[in-house]
Amino acid sequence: MSEAPPSIASLVDLRGRVAVVTGGAVGIGYAIASRLAEAGAVVTIADADGESAAIAAKELTDRGLEANSVSGDVSDAADVAVMFERAAGYDQRVDILVNNAGIYPFVPALEESLETFNRVLAVNLQGTFLCSQQAARLMIAKGGGGRIINITSVDALHPSSIGLAHYDASKHGVWGFTKNLALELAPHGIWVNAIAPGGIATPGATAPQGAGVDPLLVQQQFAARVPMGRMGDPDDIGRAALFLASDLASYITGAQLVVDGGLLLT
Repeated sequence: MSEAPPSIASLVDLRGRVAVVTGGAVGIGYAIASRLAEAGAVVTIADADGESAAIAAKELTDRGLEANSVSGDVSDAADVAVMFERAAGYDQRVDILVNNAGIYPFVPALEESLETFNRVLAVNLQGTFLCSQQAARLMIAKGGGGRIINITSVDALHPSSIGLAHYDASKHGVWGFTKNLALELAPHGIWVNAIAPGGIATPGATAPQGAGVDPLLVQQQFAARVPMGRMGDPDDIGRAALFLASDLASYITGAQLVVDGGLLLT
């Protein structure tokens, strides 16, 4: 008689696992951190805004979940090293990394400065590399495998708006990096995947983005193109991240999960 398959509860049980979510203080990052913590993971919220990260971690601990915070710039190698040293703790363990930190100033390419272009690539692409490298080294040293989840965008597959050429370049880069890193780390039992959100209603999406750009109008235009008829909620991405972080995704690596309400179908 064949062995019974694992229960659903056991497949999504992250107790005993240590997770790091970059850009985790608000929006998509916070939704991901919340879902991972609900599943039992000890979550470190890493964010450039240390005060917001601490507030977010307290919100989770007030709910009886295990969370802490650390501040740092993901594009800075020294900052990243300190972030992971603190997140890994005395056991020097990280089991799950979600590379969510990212910026997306709306600037037409012909008007953009080299400084802005380089900053977007530094945070979105270089930050993903630096954090993945630190996490993977810890995972390999412990020998228990792990999960790396990179937040890309539908812009990694198709441009969504003029003014995001730098962002699109960075997200195409993250998608390529995801696939190659998946090949490199598979022998170590580390699965590397990506989530490509569509238009998600977050505080960052409604923040001022530059002269001549109305972020609310951009959201309305997005929603009008989505077959499901709405912008996504941060928790839509949180649920997808929980899936990829859990044993539900035990045979998935090098994949990109599109969570866009059908936007790319239009």
